Amino acid sequence: MNDPDATDEQWEGLAEVVPLRSSSEWPSWPDHRALPEEEPAEEMRRFIVIRVQTFADAREVAEYLMAQIPVLLDLSSADTDVAKRILDFSSGVVFGLGSGMHRVDTNVFLLAPIGTEVAEPAGGAVPRS
Repeated sequence: MNDPDATDEQWEGLAEVVPLRSSSEWPSWPDHRALPEEEPAEEMRRFIVIRVQTFADAREVAEYLMAQIPVLLDLSSADTDVAKRILDFSSGVVFGLGSGMHRVDTNVFLLAPIGTEVAEPAGGAVPRS
């Protein structure tokens, strides 16, 4: 029976066989141990501004807080009774999550998830124009 496969003699001279090199011999092989360690990047934080007008908007406030996203709650365009209900609801959410609530201006509050630091400027007051 004839073997259709090529013999070693037919391949001779077509390719050069070279021994494998170890990874340390490759010039492009990076030595990760020699790379300088980078300083950890400061985590970018974002917050959401919610201008509520109806009590139905209160759920959105709670969802952002539960997702650990700070909320700037603007109640200035809401009816007085609706604003009180939303503020009461938001206070309950803040208490339940162990978060913080900070008054920024009349009818504007910052709801900060646990672990969020809120600093006041030196002197304790924000300059107004």
